[in-house]
Amino acid sequence: MNAPLYNERILRLTTEVPDRRLTAPMATSEKRSPVCGSRVTVEVNLDANGRVGEIGMLVSACALGQASSALLAAHVAGRTPGELAAARDALAAWLAGEGAMPDWPGLDVFVPALSHTARHPAIRLAFEAAAEAAAQARGAGG
Repeated sequence: MNAPLYNERILRLTTEVPDRRLTAPMATSEKRSPVCGSRVTVEVNLDANGRVGEIGMLVSACALGQASSALLAAHVAGRTPGELAAARDALAAWLAGEGAMPDWPGLDVFVPALSHTARHPAIRLAFEAAAEAAAQARGAGG
């Protein structure tokens, strides 16, 4: 059974992307998809335990990139930089057909996109930017 790529769940998630920037982020990372031009900027502040305490985002992306950003933002609080790196790597492997679906709530919405490899970079952007920003923040003393 082929589900539509841009389904109701994807479109609903596009309305849930946070429109919030941090005043003084510990670290910022911007990632772009050369295929479609989607761009996601993620800012993070880590708490005293080295976990994501605050996130800011600027998202200029297609519906898939927006949906992925919304899923990241909804479940990123309290994650460590290592957990974000693992989620980024698991997402990339799953999209490439080289691993199981990552243990991140809601990613099953992208099952219809698995065969659309040109869309994979947009789906990965938020996770790549968040993992990089969190690692930078940890290195800055977070």
